[in-house]
Amino acid sequence: MPTNPSTVRGIRPTYLRWLRQLHRRAKGLVSATDTAAILGLPRRRAQRLLAYLATRGWLVRVHRGLYSPVPLEASDPGEWRIDAWVVANQAFAPCYIGGWSACEHWELTEQVFRGIVVVTAQQVRRTHIEIQGTPFRLRVVPERKLFGTRAVWRGEVRVEVSDPARTIVDILDDPRLGGGMRHVADVVGAYFASSHRNDELVVDYAIRLGNGAMFKRLGFLLELLEVPHREALVDSCRRHLSAGLAALDPSVRSPGRIIKRWHLRVNVSLPARRLEDRNRRATGGDRKSRP
Repeated sequence: MPTNPSTVRGIRPTYLRWLRQLHRRAKGLVSATDTAAILGLPRRRAQRLLAYLATRGWLVRVHRGLYSPVPLEASDPGEWRIDAWVVANQAFAPCYIGGWSACEHWELTEQVFRGIVVVTAQQVRRTHIEIQGTPFRLRVVPERKLFGTRAVWRGEVRVEVSDPARTIVDILDDPRLGGGMRHVADVVGAYFASSHRNDELVVDYAIRLGNGAMFKRLGFLLELLEVPHREALVDSCRRHLSAGLAALDPSVRSPGRIIKRWHLRVNVSLPARRLEDRNRRATGGDRKSRP
């Protein structure tokens, strides 16, 4: 950073001093309220200051009312991008990162998704939004349902992400959050073959969320994938079955065979053998058995 304030792209010394304070003290994005507190300014003046600095390229407006300080040495401020998880954490608070994004984080999938799934209690106008070139898929839930998360650090910003069990329950509740039921089935197989597996926690979360269709989908997949040591969990799924018929993938409008045991319409075809093979590989079952 240049030592002479007057030589930094013509910015006034006072504004440069304020900008440096934002760089030192702001964590992630800043709002007018944050700026007023950091700089000791009235909120309205802080709001005008943010807008001014953004028009000069010293800040980037990331989302409504939220700005990101641009490194002073940046050659092209318009190309500056902030971590998408940090953006979600502040733009959609209270919230957590979930769905396929959490699957990637916990290494339950090898598939890479471009967008970020965010579960939020904020009332948003749109559930699909793009910020700085990153698509965000939002799912709105009551704030009391923002449980089952773990904190991770993205630089200096603490972000909540659904823990592995909550991730499984969420994508069974709404398979679209997991990239569709075919991918969800793959993730479920990976989860129950991993060190993340916690049958009791999955059942507890599913009961707290109160969607009986989750138990139908889970019980069906446990048997389809031949998950080892599944008996007690299958029994739990059977005890919590809700009345009525549910679709394996509610986002797919197509007929399918009905599995009466699970009150489930299997309206998507699953590559069962590939999933079984993956499950065996993950558990060491692909090794040759001894004579």
